[in-house]
Amino acid sequence: MDKEELTQKIIQEAKELESYIIKTRQYIHMHPETLYEEENTAKFIESELRKIGLQSQRIAGTGVLAVIEGSSKGNTTALRADIDALNIREENITDYMSQIEGKMHACGHDAHTACLLGAAKLINKYREQLSGIVKFFFQPAEEGGGGAKKIVEEDHLKDVDTIFGLHVWIPLPSGIIGIRKGPVFASSDRFEIKIIGKGGHAAAPQQTIDPTSVLVDIYNALQKLIPREVDPFEQIVLSLPVLMASDAHNIIPNQAIIRGTLRTMNPEVRRYLIQRIEQIVEGYCAAWRCKGIVEFDPMAYPAVINDAKIVDNIRPLLQPVGQIKNMEQTMVGEDFSFYLQVAKGAFITLGIQNKEKGIDFPHHHPKFNVDESVLWKGTAIYALLGFYNYFKDNL
Repeated sequence: MDKEELTQKIIQEAKELESYIIKTRQYIHMHPETLYEEENTAKFIESELRKIGLQSQRIAGTGVLAVIEGSSKGNTTALRADIDALNIREENITDYMSQIEGKMHACGHDAHTACLLGAAKLINKYREQLSGIVKFFFQPAEEGGGGAKKIVEEDHLKDVDTIFGLHVWIPLPSGIIGIRKGPVFASSDRFEIKIIGKGGHAAAPQQTIDPTSVLVDIYNALQKLIPREVDPFEQIVLSLPVLMASDAHNIIPNQAIIRGTLRTMNPEVRRYLIQRIEQIVEGYCAAWRCKGIVEFDPMAYPAVINDAKIVDNIRPLLQPVGQIKNMEQTMVGEDFSFYLQVAKGAFITLGIQNKEKGIDFPHHHPKFNVDESVLWKGTAIYALLGFYNYFKDNL
C-alpha cells in the first residue's frame, strides 16, 4: 500500500469513527476526574484498549500506556493525550454535562482521549504498514500535577525517537490545524517571595523592621525588570497578583508575601530572570535588614519548543486532513514540554471554535465546549502521526 492510499484510508475511516469518538468523548466528559484521581477514566481507557486487542499498563499512577509493534523494525513514535479534568462547576446544559459536582472537562482532555482511542483502532488495523513501535500515552495530571514529568522519570521515553501531542484549541476556527516551528507554549513558573521583618505597633515603626515597605520596593523593582533588562522582542509575562501583609490598620506584620508567575518562550531569558528576581529580593532585604526567601515551584513547566525539521515533515502529511495555519504562540503553559526535553517532537492544535453553535468560551471557562463535528480530524491527525516513520521514509 502506498502512502497516498494509506492516507486516504486513515482519513476516510476516521470520519467513519465519528460517532464512536463523540460517544467516547461524551462519556468521559460526564465522568470527570482531576489530577491523579483518574482511576475510573483509566479503567475505561483500559477497557477500550482491550476491545481493540491491545494490552496496557499503568504509568504515573493513574495513566495508561499501550504499545503497538509494527511488522518491521524501526524507530519508536509516541502519541500523547492528557486525561484529567479541572475543579470547575460546569454551566453548560447538555445531555452529557458533568455528573460530578464541581468538576469538569473544561480544557478538552476528554476530546484528546477519545481521539487517541480512535487512532489506536486505525493504527492497529494497519499495523502491517507500520515500521517500528507506536506508544500511546494516556497521561494523568497535566493540569498542574506534572504527569508528563512523572512519565519521563519512569523512563517510558528512553526508547522514544519522536513524540507528538494534540490539543483542541478554542482560539482557532473549527477544523483548522495549527502548527508552528520552535517555541509554541510558554514556560510557566510560579513563585513566592517571603519578606521577614520584625512586627510591632504601627504607631512606633522605628521599633520594627517593616516588611511591607520592602514588599513595595521589590514589587516596583520587578515591574522595571522586563522593560529595562530584556530585549523588547522577547515574549514575556511577569505578573504579581498576590500581595499580602498586615490585616489590621495598626499592626506592622512580621512578614509580607508576594506571589507571582513568570512566563517566557526563551529558556535563556527564563534562567536570567529567575536569577535577577532572586538578586533583587536579596538586595532590597539586605538594605532594610529583612530576610528574603524566594521559592519557585519545582513543578514549573519549560516552554514547548517544536522541532523545526519534524514540523516541516508533518505539514504535507497532515495537509489532506484540513487547512493548516501557522499557530500563534501562547503564554499558556503545557507539560508536554517535559517530553520534548528528552525526545524530538511537535505539539499540534486543532481548532474547535464555532460561534454559530455558541462554542467560543475560552479554555478553563465553566461554559467551555468542543465542536464535536471536527473531532474525527483529531483521530486522523493522531493516526497519521503514528505512521510518521513510514511517511517520513516515503516523502
